[in-house]
Amino acid sequence: MWTGVLCALLAGAMWGMVFIVPALLAAFSPLELALGRYTAYGAMAFALLLAKLSRLAHRLDRGDCAALLRHALAGNIVYYMLLATGVKLAGVAPTSLIIGVLPITVTLLGRHDHGAVPLARLALPLAVVAAGIACINADVFAHAGQAGRPAWQIATGLACAAGALLCWTWYAVDNARYLKANAHFSSAEWSALYGLATGIIALVIAAVALALHHGDVTGAAGAATGRDWGMFWTCNALLALGASVIGNQLWNIASRRVPVTLSGQLILFETLFALLYGFIYRQAWPRPLEAAAIALLAAGVLWSVRVHAAEEAITPQ
Repeated sequence: MWTGVLCALLAGAMWGMVFIVPALLAAFSPLELALGRYTAYGAMAFALLLAKLSRLAHRLDRGDCAALLRHALAGNIVYYMLLATGVKLAGVAPTSLIIGVLPITVTLLGRHDHGAVPLARLALPLAVVAAGIACINADVFAHAGQAGRPAWQIATGLACAAGALLCWTWYAVDNARYLKANAHFSSAEWSALYGLATGIIALVIAAVALALHHGDVTGAAGAATGRDWGMFWTCNALLALGASVIGNQLWNIASRRVPVTLSGQLILFETLFALLYGFIYRQAWPRPLEAAAIALLAAGVLWSVRVHAAEEAITPQ
């Protein structure tokens, strides 16, 4: 289990980068960001699978293909488009705090799974997590006026962040269940197949978008200036390698080693790293409420890990 916890922490460190790239590439649309990242991810996954692609393809059944399709959409493309829109309209901190509710939503959705700790034993750790999220909320809305964004824009961004939350909640639970029930692919193989499926879907969407907009995936927005395509592909290649190839493989390893209720708590590492990277990006120390939120979120996760470790120690194998 502790190996799973470590892998989840490292995955969170990789995933935290996805909140910063939309801010760095503000001249590009969320659709362009998603297609760029996942086209690069698909290319890397294809390179990783090239030597054994034929053998793996023969092991794929209809259920595997359906799982890859729904996970590529919910866990990657649609999720990232909504997240990128949230960052652009509401900012890094509000979006990361909405995604930070994942530990609670995933825990609640996976509460009936095998190996799940009863919610009564998780009540206090979840309360600490909720207190940390409340601190982030209080800080964000206390400083909302300083961002210079109209209320409708922030509300739309938060709605998109909530949509991303729903997508990833469902994906996290469904992916964990599928990996536990289907052991005919290793974590590395499944991660590579997942990336290849995502890349193929991204290419299909890009082809449709190009056809609809006559060669410009953003339509009228394509005339925007100041678009650094070198930076675009560099950032997306780094995201594809770090957050997608490496991060997803680490998360698949964690998903097989920890109960769903614990994996819900461990997703919080993504929020903590997103906040850390956000502080570095804006070149400022965390404000008091932000510091309190980080401490509470970390305490809640560690408490939950201890509860699961105690449960594992007394459960017959």
